[in-house]
Amino acid sequence: MNSPKWLDRILYPFAHHSLDLPTGKMHFVDEGAGDPIVFVHGTPTWSFVWRQQLKSLSRNYRCIAPDHLGFGLSEKPTNFAYTPEAHADNLEQLIDSLQLKNITLVVHDYGGPIGLRYALRHPENVKNLVILNTWMWSLEGEARIMKVSRFMAGGIGRFLYLQLGFSAKVLLPQGYHENNHLTKDIKQHYQKPLSTAASRKGTWQFAKALHDSGPYFAELWQQRDKLRSINKLILWGEKDKLLPLHLLTKWEQEFPEAKVVKYKAGHFVQEERGSEVADAIRSFVEAR
Repeated sequence: MNSPKWLDRILYPFAHHSLDLPTGKMHFVDEGAGDPIVFVHGTPTWSFVWRQQLKSLSRNYRCIAPDHLGFGLSEKPTNFAYTPEAHADNLEQLIDSLQLKNITLVVHDYGGPIGLRYALRHPENVKNLVILNTWMWSLEGEARIMKVSRFMAGGIGRFLYLQLGFSAKVLLPQGYHENNHLTKDIKQHYQKPLSTAASRKGTWQFAKALHDSGPYFAELWQQRDKLRSINKLILWGEKDKLLPLHLLTKWEQEFPEAKVVKYKAGHFVQEERGSEVADAIRSFVEAR
């Protein structure tokens, strides 16, 4: 594929790859050689959010970072479900098509309930888990999140997301603790792929899924024992305004063996602490 004109090839110098799925063409980055590290993004981001880690870690590892359908440089089909389950199916197809073995799986935001389903289904093929500001259980007990999700599922929320680009224009900046990390140029790289109402369907579906996909999240959590044998690293931005800090506590309580590193950063810790996150992943993988 050709790079869109707005894409800064200094910020994002990676070759374009794509996988033809039954519901659309998935774009992904595949850089470097060695043991595979798979990076799974959330909303309203795409593989661009991992660029600092991709540049650093692809010197020693094979780094794969897909764009979910409806995000980034992937197609934005009108007939795709855009549920976390559907995205998880696509990710599994990508991993299978690339025949990846002994994976280090790195998940953030919605990348958690999308990527971790692969780990639950194939724990023997996931060597390491790196968890950044995400969840893998029903959020029904989170009153604020549920209230917002139900509101966004309605007509006003649909208008905010599809017509006004609420996710990239309003929520994205809230995900930063230090706004100087969200430059005008970087912000453009998140807004440009979501420049039309039709292209924003994926972000709206994720807003609804915080509530609607509760049973799917709960089903994942019921299987959490399958993750016990996998090495775990938790990298958490403690100044997250989008997800409450007690989500980290739940991870720590359930998996006390996990190595935990906390940062004075917001939700997008891989943006604000780019080199530190890359170094932490490298040290963790090398020690295993």
